[in-house]
Amino acid sequence: MNAPALVQKVWNYCHTLRDDGVGYGDYLEQLTYLLFLKMAYEYSQPPYSRDTKVPNDYNWDSLTDLTGMELENQYRNVLNILSDAPGMLGAIFYKSENKIPDPAKLSRIIKMIDEESWISLDADTKGDLYEGLLQKNAEDTKSGAGQYFTPRPLIDAMLACVRPEAERTILDPACGTGGFFLSASDWITYGDERWIEKGMNHWNPSKHDPSTIAKTKLNKNQANFLRDETFFGNEIVPSTRRMCLMNLFLHNIGSIDGEPKIERADALLTAIKGDNKVDYVLANPPFGKKSSMTITNAEGGEDKDVLTYKRSDFWATTTNKQLNFLQHIVASLKDTGKAAVVLPDNVLFEGGAGERIRRKWLIHCDVHTILRLPTGIFYANGVKANVVFFDNAPRDEKVHTKGVWFYDLRTNKHFTLKQRPMTLHDLKDFIQCYHPKNRHEREETERFKYYSYDELINRDKASLDVFWLKDNSLDNLDNLPPPDILQQEIIDHLEAALAAFKDVATGLPDSNQKLSM
Repeated sequence: MNAPALVQKVWNYCHTLRDDGVGYGDYLEQLTYLLFLKMAYEYSQPPYSRDTKVPNDYNWDSLTDLTGMELENQYRNVLNILSDAPGMLGAIFYKSENKIPDPAKLSRIIKMIDEESWISLDADTKGDLYEGLLQKNAEDTKSGAGQYFTPRPLIDAMLACVRPEAERTILDPACGTGGFFLSASDWITYGDERWIEKGMNHWNPSKHDPSTIAKTKLNKNQANFLRDETFFGNEIVPSTRRMCLMNLFLHNIGSIDGEPKIERADALLTAIKGDNKVDYVLANPPFGKKSSMTITNAEGGEDKDVLTYKRSDFWATTTNKQLNFLQHIVASLKDTGKAAVVLPDNVLFEGGAGERIRRKWLIHCDVHTILRLPTGIFYANGVKANVVFFDNAPRDEKVHTKGVWFYDLRTNKHFTLKQRPMTLHDLKDFIQCYHPKNRHEREETERFKYYSYDELINRDKASLDVFWLKDNSLDNLDNLPPPDILQQEIIDHLEAALAAFKDVATGLPDSNQKLSM
């Protein structure tokens, strides 16, 4: 059975469960538990005979012949026991609980999973299946899962520019469901032009069939490094971390009996030092200016909704989450490290700590490329964001940014998630302008412009919010986008304004507190 058919078969069960109040996210979580348990059982059998650390009384075989309350009780016991297990097993089942109230429907899902030999399926099929489910979950706006899902075409374009090498380490400090890791793994596995053909075959479908693209022959050390030592990340939401680990595992990243490399911790709390620094950072940190964490030991009068991170390796102390992630990413890179990071507009123009951080950033790193993203491509509405590409550098007295190239994919571009989604084809011109093989051999175009360091540093607040193209829709009604896209853009702008107002409101004094005169 091919991946789309398998996705549809697995997903069809969700419609029945929704009548019982089981949402997409809960269904996907239960599938994760059961799929992992089934694959662990398969690995424990000959010819593999691996020690998966799953006790025999709580393995897959302990569920398959049960029905009714007996099945429900055993499933609950399995989840409870495995949640305390070490390594990958405990990470997958952390705080797990049964969300399927009808034992008959639980039995149907178990039977469906039991019909397949999952480890005999190739990684592409299993991976495409799970990514398909994650995509469907993200598209369900009620689940809120879209905030953890970066559009794959954007990720692929970022990888086509960064071009990570084998036996190098990659970090995503807010990794969601692991999309950056999977695209990076594909790049390293397929290599250079073969990966580009695989990802962009729809530019010329008659010329390239993705199934015929041969993989690069990684040697044994490179393959093992890719599986076990390449990817490191953080995800503080337990259910999202669980899905990330399962997503990676189904794509042959990580080991069923190994230790997870995705930490369940706030990345901003701890500095990365010495040998733990990485070669690449690929990330789309969470949007929203304030930290979502609270200070549990805060005393009266202290704002519990705002958490500042006082780290000696940060250039400035701020409650702005994106500015803190940017500082953390710089501090996490080796001196030769490279980064491609999705950042909202406010990081490029905000004053105060934002300006101080930008000036330091331009001096101590080579900030060389900024892609202005269009609206309508993220599941979180109202987002105006950019991809910033930069290289780290040794700490010395030199100014490492000589100038920044800006590509404007926002002005006069209109996308929506359903009617007009952004594809990799829409990013083709940017990738070509980026000139990945030698970014020092670039040429200006209508959408691709260069600004020197002196021009940028002398702008008000050293703002990197640069644009030069004329918005045609302001002068000519004939150039307006279709009504459905225009409607979505209006909604996006209103939600962005509302989000900005909320950020301002959080900084106002509490109405119950007296103002100092």
